[in-house]
Amino acid sequence: MMQVSSRIGTSPAMELSKAFCGAPLAPCSKTGSPAQKRTSRARAQRQRAMVTKAAVAAPGALETPVVDSFSTLPRLMEEDLHMSRTVLGIILGGGAGSRLYPLTKTRAKPAVPLGANYRLIDIPVSNCINSGVNKIYCMTQFNSASLNRHLASAYNANVGSYSNEGFVEVLAATQSPKSTAWFQGTADAVRQYLWLFENTTRTGVEDFIILSGDHLYRMDYTPFVRKHRESGADITVAALPMDEKRAEAFGVMRIDDTGRIVEFAEKPKGDALKAMAVDTTVLGLDAERAKEMPYIASMGIYVLKASAIAELLTKHFPDGHDFGSEIIPGAKDMGFNIQAYLYDGYWEDIGTVEAFYNSNLALTDENPNFSFYDKDSPIYTMSRFLPPSKVLDAEVTNSILGDGCVVRAGCSITHSVIGVRSLIGENCTIRDSLLMGSDYFETLEECALLPGCLPVGLGAGCVVQKCIIDKNARIGANVKIVNKDGIQEANREDDGFVIKDGIVVVTKGAVLTAGTVI
Repeated sequence: MMQVSSRIGTSPAMELSKAFCGAPLAPCSKTGSPAQKRTSRARAQRQRAMVTKAAVAAPGALETPVVDSFSTLPRLMEEDLHMSRTVLGIILGGGAGSRLYPLTKTRAKPAVPLGANYRLIDIPVSNCINSGVNKIYCMTQFNSASLNRHLASAYNANVGSYSNEGFVEVLAATQSPKSTAWFQGTADAVRQYLWLFENTTRTGVEDFIILSGDHLYRMDYTPFVRKHRESGADITVAALPMDEKRAEAFGVMRIDDTGRIVEFAEKPKGDALKAMAVDTTVLGLDAERAKEMPYIASMGIYVLKASAIAELLTKHFPDGHDFGSEIIPGAKDMGFNIQAYLYDGYWEDIGTVEAFYNSNLALTDENPNFSFYDKDSPIYTMSRFLPPSKVLDAEVTNSILGDGCVVRAGCSITHSVIGVRSLIGENCTIRDSLLMGSDYFETLEECALLPGCLPVGLGAGCVVQKCIIDKNARIGANVKIVNKDGIQEANREDDGFVIKDGIVVVTKGAVLTAGTVI
């Protein structure tokens, strides 16, 4: 995915566009899903109003050069909330990531590659930055090395300034005088580092925003925080409108006519589900869609008043492990003000191999529900300084190629995502597959120096279908990965692959010799 530098040949108009859109100029699709169009129209209206307001207040300000740094992006709509000063972002990286195994064998779940150029962690971090939140912790307790390396390379040099502290840091589970155990759940993770989070309140932090590291969505947290503060809430829960069929698979909530949550139910069915129906127009949904979607489900995203959460975790629920099933329902029963905030956009939990596979391939659609081509709310990632990809007399259809790839002659790639530094030999056929690429370039000459070495990448004449190939895999010539026996579940890790939900996953660094058939 090509990247264009905003430092070369930029005019004041381009800089102004960058300042208010929040990113350097980038490719942008003029079409999109209905949810994307609604969001874009509303955002455009807000931006026009902000430009007008700024021009009237300070006519010369718009001609001032803009420093290319996350920390200096003008965000007039967040000024009254002081998001960068008063909100702390806390991203929960999850546990061992067993549902995503073997992709989480050597990396934390938020560090799993996504969409050719990115990693899962880039989604919540970018949402924070685009919302003006620049103090961000990511909590994890498994395989945090690659996550730490990615965050340090991608963000820490660009977040914050001398007068406005900012950071993106990993907090790994650790022993302390108060606890010698692993994180036991979302609430327990926050409790174990509450001493650190409370330190930020001395510099002005009022609220914590709790996010998940394995969700795919684009969200401006500013209206979320605004609703939280205007309603005087102790906790505000982000909620998705749902129809009856989808609601059965989620924890749903019932609200009163002020948006206050009065009841929770975990995956209710039948009459129990019908009893949870609410008037979603209270939260801002239009009447027509409110009829279609009379239920609201928790997204697992919360804004917490710093003082309230400290009281809940240390005084009222010192042994509570989970926000969704213990702390928040318990706080509601105690009379704390728990509000719902409606998010009417695309959101997907990609915590399983099947959901991860489907969400990646959906990015190749002409008008995907989620797109990285959004100049107003870009998704940031690490700058790799790779050359553009090269395609040599090959056919590529409805696919995404990351940076630094080489696709040789005679190849056919259809409905697939090809990750960074992927090397694909002659006459390969790739369909409905996700190749994560490689962490490094390796020339044929370098490989030839090692006895029996197979080059990194895909050898000539391979056929790959409905497959995920993790990074640094070495696949010989004429290998067929097609799940020829239609197996749904199999653990062949010693042979370099696992099958989950009928999807073949070639493990990181696996070696498949020439002629192998899976």
